[in-house]
Amino acid sequence: MSLRIVVHRRIPEDSNLRRQWNEVALQMERPEVFYTCEWALAVQSAYHASLKPLLFLGYEGEDLLGVASLATDASEESVSFLAGTTGDYCEFLTQPHLRAEFVDAVFAELGRGKASFLALANLPEDSATPAALRIAAKKYGFHLYIRPAYSCLQVELGSAAQRPELKAAVAGKRQLRRCLKAMEREGRVACAYLRSWAQIQAVLPDFVHTQVARFRAKQGISFLSTPERRFLLEDLARRFSGTEIVTLTMLMIGDRTVAWSYGFQFHGGWSLYQTTFDTRCEENSPGYCLLAKIVIEACGMSTLSRVDLGLGAEAYKGWFANGTRQTLYVTATRSWRRHLREVLRYRAARLVKQSPRVERAVRRLIGAISIGTKRHARNEKHIN
Repeated sequence: MSLRIVVHRRIPEDSNLRRQWNEVALQMERPEVFYTCEWALAVQSAYHASLKPLLFLGYEGEDLLGVASLATDASEESVSFLAGTTGDYCEFLTQPHLRAEFVDAVFAELGRGKASFLALANLPEDSATPAALRIAAKKYGFHLYIRPAYSCLQVELGSAAQRPELKAAVAGKRQLRRCLKAMEREGRVACAYLRSWAQIQAVLPDFVHTQVARFRAKQGISFLSTPERRFLLEDLARRFSGTEIVTLTMLMIGDRTVAWSYGFQFHGGWSLYQTTFDTRCEENSPGYCLLAKIVIEACGMSTLSRVDLGLGAEAYKGWFANGTRQTLYVTATRSWRRHLREVLRYRAARLVKQSPRVERAVRRLIGAISIGTKRHARNEKHIN
């Protein structure tokens, strides 16, 4: 069988393509909401000013069998996953036994263009894709480097017989009981689960404001600090309206919301995408309490098999997780020099993390370079 590849420079807003695309996504080893046509369309809409979509569709006759939702830079020399900075997982979409053929066909098309460097983030390790990439890269003259990226913590809910035990273990955590008791002095503590577009639209501004303010208080930058990120959340909720996929969970004391979690219930998984809390209630760990409530709620839902805690290694996630899912970062380049630079950069970063002494030395060196650069700039300004 030979796949016919169709290339689009913009993802069409086409209901038939959306239906076929999502059917392919559901045939993946583990379907994820990040693989859907709706997600790609929302990213395209949110980042239209900075991203150039490059969509590869693999057909046999009129049947869509493969989807690669990619993006290029202005020169079209660098290629990445379209959802590389927004999706917890990114993939080449096919049935597993077709993956190698589809990846080969995509690389063949890329080879006819200007593409000389691929950076593919958040690729699941438990996928047929890494092996397919190794074969295709070698065939088409790319130097491939695959390294670990994130370990995404999971709560595996287990069988129907195991869930009551998990639920009791979570509900019985001493810290949870203490924090809930402290909050209950102010009023009744409960969770609200919002799934309709109208409900979510009404509370999104408060959620965004709280998230941005929490990061700003710690001199950090929130995921939601840019208008593109905020639009993405709004557009996802709008596009999935009526499906109950988008779930905005709120932990409330009386009528006051103290923690939020924007996530997705999709094909057996509850993915927690963005979570925040009111810092005025921080001493009672509202984010921790909200996560506990979500796990307890998920235990009672036969449609779910896991809660995915998403990217990031926050300590509180480890208090609930009983599994992990590893992601990979893949680079492929035609330049041996650039390939070597990618390898050395990663290994140097690992060495720095593993050795506090080396890390201190590197920080001192960077500081000295920074001071020297500023001094040189001042001297140049004075001379001029």
